[in-house]
Amino acid sequence: MNFKRIGIVAAVGAATVAIGTGIAAAQPDDGEGTPITGDALTKATKVALDFTGGGTVTATEVGDEESHYQVEVTKADGSVTDVNLNQDFLIVGSKTEPPGSDNEPDAPGN
Repeated sequence: MNFKRIGIVAAVGAATVAIGTGIAAAQPDDGEGTPITGDALTKATKVALDFTGGGTVTATEVGDEESHYQVEVTKADGSVTDVNLNQDFLIVGSKTEPPGSDNEPDAPGN
């Protein structure tokens, strides 16, 4: 009976890790750090997009040097805003790069 319980617990644990890995792999990330995942990603994305008035989340990071969470939002005009959030998902800072700056992903001419 104990072996059956151990097998079930192990299977549930493996499934949880696989699901978590799939979610993490699907998140936008610039390769510079650990991407935000799960409920934290949902909350951070909502706050960042509300702050910027829309756009596309192009990178996320947990434990950024400037804040607990950082969400990079690219607007239709090509500008890129890094929105920095604390652990409570409150904005603690932001930085916007104009279109054509070095921070812009896939900028023409870069």
